[in-house]
Amino acid sequence: MIRLSAKQLIEKINNEEIFEAVCDDYSFTLKVDAYVPYVCSAIHDGHQFRRELWDKCTHTEYDRWFEEDPCTKEFVKTHPIVIAGCDSRFEYDLNRDPDNAIFDDAWGKKLWKERLTTEQRNKSLEKHATFYTVVHALISKLEEKFKDVIVYDMHSYNWKRWDREVPVINLGTTNIDTQRYGTFIESWRISLSQLDIPGVPETTSLENNTFFGKGYFLKFITKNFRNTLVLATEFKKIYCDEMKQVIFPEVVFAIEKQLQKKLKDHANAFYKTHKS
Repeated sequence: MIRLSAKQLIEKINNEEIFEAVCDDYSFTLKVDAYVPYVCSAIHDGHQFRRELWDKCTHTEYDRWFEEDPCTKEFVKTHPIVIAGCDSRFEYDLNRDPDNAIFDDAWGKKLWKERLTTEQRNKSLEKHATFYTVVHALISKLEEKFKDVIVYDMHSYNWKRWDREVPVINLGTTNIDTQRYGTFIESWRISLSQLDIPGVPETTSLENNTFFGKGYFLKFITKNFRNTLVLATEFKKIYCDEMKQVIFPEVVFAIEKQLQKKLKDHANAFYKTHKS
């Protein structure tokens, strides 16, 4: 993996080059093995947290991990185009708009012992802006090349805080054109419900049951690109013990292995239908 500036990343995208790189501020990675009409994203996969913010933060390392989406990049790592966050959402949240990307309170707890300086805030927001500049260039290139594009926006969620039964997988669709894309939302939901996951008797897959697809990443792409569908896909954290911070590698492997085919088949069907 090479280190590139946002400008260099965009140049490579515009030239349709193959590459795997980390942005030069180490805030996100982008892999392009081939130019295909689908993208996998894992914007909350990151756990990095700037050293200068440690003493100001009320949340422990475990508190931060608990609300992040570990392993979501792992789920989709073999696909041709993968973009993933390296930084913790507690530094800045890529799924929030710039005005709200830096938390004051996080999940009912004040985040900062003392106010961040303007310089500290700006440093975080520059990373946020850089990410979206590259996302815009990437989707622009893919729509130019293929017209119709699909983005698999991978997330996870903590299930033990819920006082009711929640699905293994939730699709958030309230901010996408369900009339236009309803067939492919439903086919993705059904395909995910057929995952065979170790220790999980039934892979329930529901739409808008726990989360509703209101994240900024989905909204940004949907607002700026007329022919790109973003599927916000939330996995219940059945692949780890969220209370003990233990990852279950056999579960992560099973999900990743099955998504190799399921995700590719779904993306190909989407493109074939819209192309025709």
